[in-house]
Amino acid sequence: MKEETASAVESGQDKQTLPRGKWANKMEFLLSVAGEIIGLGNVWRFPYLCYKNGGGAFLIPYFVFLFFCGIPVFFLETALGQYTSEGGVTAWRKICPMFEGVGFASQVIVIYLNIYYIVILAWAIFYLINSFKSPLPWSTCGNWWNSGKPLTVNAACLNTSALYDMSMGAFNWDLSLCLLFAWVICYFCIWKGIKTTGKVVYFTATFPYLMLLILFLRGVTLPGAREGLMYYLYVDLSKLADPQVWNDAGTQVFFSYAVCQGVLTALGSYNKYNNNCYRDCFALCCLNSATSIFAGFAVFSVLGFMAQDLDIPIAEIMAAGPGLAFVAYPRALSLIPGSSFWAVLFFLMVLFLGLDSQFVCVESLATAITDLFPSRLRKPGAREILVLVIAVICFLFGLPFVTQGGVYLFTLVDYFGPSGTSLLVIACAETVVVAWIYGADRFLDNIEDMIGYRPFPMLKYLWLFVTPLICLVSLLFVDYRFITCNPCAILGTLTLGVGSSRDPLDSALNLFSSMICDLNLCP
Repeated sequence: MKEETASAVESGQDKQTLPRGKWANKMEFLLSVAGEIIGLGNVWRFPYLCYKNGGGAFLIPYFVFLFFCGIPVFFLETALGQYTSEGGVTAWRKICPMFEGVGFASQVIVIYLNIYYIVILAWAIFYLINSFKSPLPWSTCGNWWNSGKPLTVNAACLNTSALYDMSMGAFNWDLSLCLLFAWVICYFCIWKGIKTTGKVVYFTATFPYLMLLILFLRGVTLPGAREGLMYYLYVDLSKLADPQVWNDAGTQVFFSYAVCQGVLTALGSYNKYNNNCYRDCFALCCLNSATSIFAGFAVFSVLGFMAQDLDIPIAEIMAAGPGLAFVAYPRALSLIPGSSFWAVLFFLMVLFLGLDSQFVCVESLATAITDLFPSRLRKPGAREILVLVIAVICFLFGLPFVTQGGVYLFTLVDYFGPSGTSLLVIACAETVVVAWIYGADRFLDNIEDMIGYRPFPMLKYLWLFVTPLICLVSLLFVDYRFITCNPCAILGTLTLGVGSSRDPLDSALNLFSSMICDLNLCP
């Protein structure tokens, strides 16, 4: 009788544990990954890096890193998630428990991103709201925030205080509300898991392409567009001798492909076991790079028009740096007839480009936490509470970014947090663990079991030698100097220390415990 009662209780508990879930179809997976990897970096950062690093010559180091590092790691993480059906931490625990610290390190990167990346969405919402005003607020210099000085993102959007005040300043309440609104949107996009995420991406991942195409067609018809495009495509091969150019290329590839963040592992884990992730990854990588190059045409055609209209060199416009999405480009759009319409289209595109990247990052973190505690978090209602807790905590930590000094903090975290250095270290660790510890041939056997054929043989040697070697060499050429101002240098040291200590500490602890408990490194 007691045995029957115990059996009934266990059966009842099993019924309360929800299944992990799978994508309804391949398209949901493809759009989710596309939405994550095709983001603001394609429109915001890539065109600027091309200008900065020799124009068309920058494509040489870019494609070197793409083919020898980006694609191999991209496929490795996606295949790992699909094979293990686990998130960014437990996937590593499943194949090699001693090195689950690699998974924890990737989640630290995701936490950084969840806190500060969404601030860009708050800026986009702020600009989008102001795009309905006529004339556009940033089209003149007679406003209270920019009287007598050129338009900058600091003044127009953030109302910053001088860094030398040594304080963060007051909250910008308009931006605080925009940040809250961004988190509300993000929450309801993923609160039910992949059931809602898979449906939302049908719009959020495709709508930006429509906007980008419209902006491109309008841009290339403007006077001065040809000069802008020539500036984008000019080739300065002398730049290739500068190690920083190669470092910028590697950082762009790693960041724009969302590798070393646990995101691809999480998204791949919801695939069916026999899904052809090999073909999917190649198609997604081609789409991402093509989008970056195409976005450059849309951006520089409009900037060429702006340079001709204002009779200033394009180099002066590009002085805005990576922030051209909120400085130069809005100013250029304000010169086009019907400027409010074009500004609305542009900031809608920026908003949706960032939105799906943001909520997929939150999904990755939620997946990792749920897979760590499945018996507790795969219960009815637990998912919604977990995502809410993540959203509230990240929102609170994000509030300092919307103070008057928030732009300096944003620059600091962007520079020292989820930087290229961190991603290079994690990529090197991932390839070494899979190829050398778990076994490259063993992993390729697993992939063959999933997709029905063996991938390109060169992948084995890329994982074994080429990718980790390139990552290590790149680390040797990283410029470790801190940002020049003293407060940033001090805070940067602390931020870099916190960001980089998590992985070695985890690895050391896991190594010690594994050596005591089990001499077998891998199951």
